[in-house]
Amino acid sequence: MDQDRPAPSQFDSAPEGSTLGERLRAARLASGMSFADLSTKTRVHTRFLKAIEQGDQSSLPSRIFTMGYVRIYAQVLGLDELEAVEDYKRENPEPGATLQAPTGAAFQEMRRRSPAILAVVAALGLAVVSWNIFQRLTRIEPPHPSDLASVPKAWATEPSGEDEVLVLGGPQAAPPDQTVPPLYITRGLEDQLMTDDPDAAAAVVAPAPPVQAAFNPRGALYGAPATNSITTLQATKPATLVVRQGDGRVLFARQLAAGDSWRAPMNVQATIDVSDPAAFSVYLNGELAEALPDNQTPLSRLNAQALAQGRQAESRAAAAAEAEARARTALAAQAAAQVASTTSAPVPPAVQ
Repeated sequence: MDQDRPAPSQFDSAPEGSTLGERLRAARLASGMSFADLSTKTRVHTRFLKAIEQGDQSSLPSRIFTMGYVRIYAQVLGLDELEAVEDYKRENPEPGATLQAPTGAAFQEMRRRSPAILAVVAALGLAVVSWNIFQRLTRIEPPHPSDLASVPKAWATEPSGEDEVLVLGGPQAAPPDQTVPPLYITRGLEDQLMTDDPDAAAAVVAPAPPVQAAFNPRGALYGAPATNSITTLQATKPATLVVRQGDGRVLFARQLAAGDSWRAPMNVQATIDVSDPAAFSVYLNGELAEALPDNQTPLSRLNAQALAQGRQAESRAAAAAEAEARARTALAAQAAAQVASTTSAPVPPAVQ
């Protein structure tokens, strides 16, 4: 039996003014969970859980990972996870944080100077408006008489007095009929309809499956370069991603935001551990694939699926090229046979 599992009579609560680690320990003991049970539910190593309860910062990873561990620790115990993270920040302030100067004095100084600033801005605006009005007034030309000395005769509206005769010409020719464009035949369809070769007609390759949604980076991109990766995980909402190698070393660990992505390297034996499988989209060879099956997924399985899909695409391309070459050969042979039959036909005798 685990020594950390308390008996029902050992219920204890943390006293007032205790540290975050003491409160978490009291909550864990009250829930009846051991470090092993808590590690199974939080997927956090027991040594990190013990270090959080003991306040041992030297045994904990970086600050960002420790806050994530505290958050999942409090969430599993049913505590307020945000309050737990704030308590951790307050008890362990960041050493590089700099103090900011108070803003009250600057605000009071701005309030005292605001009337003068507003007066200057108003004066500048009035000057700009006045200058524009002055420029428009100076460009207005005074009215002047028309330059036309007399009305041209062509503009006269009175009748000339002479009867004008309207003469109609002969009928014009009808417009030409609309031309019909030549019939369009799909490329390759005519060869299949005209040929008699069953092999050429059977050389039609099955269409490739529809292309899925392509990978579109919408946030930070981590992991291997694009030339050394065929598998990509993209977070659709905030989630935790931890990649551990076979010897237990952490290859990658981060709290990803929505849109952040991680390229998986090739030829690496590792396990992908996520907080929520539904929060990640899997892209194989740049195309959307099925979602993660579980919280822990071997990376080799995803890379194997990507390699298999790549080989299938290459096979379809090779089959299509072979079918096209076979159809061209059959069409060329048929054309040669027709030319040979035309040249070998007997010529009828001339009529005398």
